Amino acid sequence: MKVACIGEAMIELSMVGGEHDADAKVNVAGDTLNTAVYLKRGAQEISVDYVTRLGKDAFSQRIRNFIAGQDIGIGAIETSEDKFPGLYAISLDDAGERSFSYWRSAAAARDMFSYGTGPNFDVLMDYDVLYFSAISLAILPVTMRLEFIEWLPKYKKKTGGRIAFDSNYRPRLWTSIADAQRDVAAVWKITDIGLPSVDDEMDLFGDPTEQAAFDRLKSYRLTEGALKCGAGGPKSLSADPCVQDYPAAPKVVDSTAAGDSFNGGYLSAYLRGASQADALLAGHNCAREVVQHKGAIIPKA
Repeated sequence: MKVACIGEAMIELSMVGGEHDADAKVNVAGDTLNTAVYLKRGAQEISVDYVTRLGKDAFSQRIRNFIAGQDIGIGAIETSEDKFPGLYAISLDDAGERSFSYWRSAAAARDMFSYGTGPNFDVLMDYDVLYFSAISLAILPVTMRLEFIEWLPKYKKKTGGRIAFDSNYRPRLWTSIADAQRDVAAVWKITDIGLPSVDDEMDLFGDPTEQAAFDRLKSYRLTEGALKCGAGGPKSLSADPCVQDYPAAPKVVDSTAAGDSFNGGYLSAYLRGASQADALLAGHNCAREVVQHKGAIIPKA
């Protein structure tokens, strides 16, 4: 099985120390890249490639080296002649909740799939599963984004492949909430494996309760995946409600990548044929481990 994880890999500055004299630790991360890493760690037998666009600079090479070092394929990474990767900084409060500062408006990843002759998504046709998020959509120019969404049903019809999607909603990346609602809803209607977070869905679509968000998602006829509901554990989107216990993390050090790591753990189990209940628990346990460490991608050990 071959999986393509599509999105933006960024340079991550993890701030350590006081508010005015903090030092920065340099890492590599990005929502779909985080998922790719945990998917691969949980399922070595699955071929996982990362699809993005980087530059020719030293930071771009650092990102390529990091991805390859995680046993993730880099052959589908496009190269920009004149642009660089995005950068973000994480600051944590005493409870492990994070705040972000971004420098990404001119990142090379925003030109993904763009060529002199127009958009070209052929690189994705060889994959059995395409995984991406609403961030992957939001960084694309509007015309490119709409063409990508229009292309997805053609991919499914021609290849029989599946789409896995996380509505990772970041308002500042979108020109308007109406555009985000339109495009995310369009993708939900063709998604096979849904991995939304309840906070994102409520923020984007105005659902008043967790149950309202769940019911709306089910109206898209999602039959695989889970609604992530934080410390309470996931809610199955399959026909099997999978009522089971989800142990809480003993201590939350850093909530960065909690949802991304759940996605990776879930997909690694589900795509290997695990039951829905086991896949949900694998996702939860992966996220439970990750939030006990600083940074989006914890050491392999």
